[in-house]
Amino acid sequence: MKYCLIIGAGSDIAKALAAKFAVAGYNLYLASRNLEDLKKTAADLAIRNGIKAEALFLDVLQYDTHPRFFNGLDPKPEVVVAAAGLLGDQFAAEKDPVYARLIMETNYLGVVSIVSEAANFFEAQGSGSIIGISSVAGERGRKKNYFYGSAKAGFTAFLSGLRQRMHGKGVFIMSVQPGFVKTKMLEGVETPAPLTATPERVADHIFRTWKKRKPVVFTPPFWRLIMTILAHIPEKIFEKIDF
Repeated sequence: MKYCLIIGAGSDIAKALAAKFAVAGYNLYLASRNLEDLKKTAADLAIRNGIKAEALFLDVLQYDTHPRFFNGLDPKPEVVVAAAGLLGDQFAAEKDPVYARLIMETNYLGVVSIVSEAANFFEAQGSGSIIGISSVAGERGRKKNYFYGSAKAGFTAFLSGLRQRMHGKGVFIMSVQPGFVKTKMLEGVETPAPLTATPERVADHIFRTWKKRKPVVFTPPFWRLIMTILAHIPEKIFEKIDF
């Protein structure tokens, strides 16, 4: 049977996406730091869908463990979903460089490290899929989340370069830019209701577009238009906008 590895599997989007792959008959490796929560999710998905689901400990910031972690997966996954992330507190990060580095490492360096392990394996075998969950926050820096946004911009660029590298090698690389999603990450953050999607809606869109092999996906789709408009606002006007 086919396997899907989900990195950062404790997030709401990751859990909703895990359910999609489980329904489609994929066995699951659910990887994150919170094993107790993951074990419950894995057991539930296994019972509901008649698949195998295993909870695995993975800290994306423990770089030296990444080769051993991926090499230890048997059988290897055919799909890897990179959903690890940390929004963090922008104001706190402005005052604390160590905390700022934590946000940027979690959203970029840590994820890139483990994804690179999968990419090298997929390239060698000539097949595989990587779904990278980035963010519209990486499209243009905003004062309310630019530490997070800058790291996501880096991850989006990484996925773009990796996609070009894998062209013609049988490996599909998908970059996902979600907008506002009603998740634990955004608890306490005010977002406009019409622009805020549920994790289930986003996961359904990601899964459907992955099956269609769309390389770059904004979700919900209206975010592509929103970000296109934002990208064309002149800098002298943009810097005065309070959002």
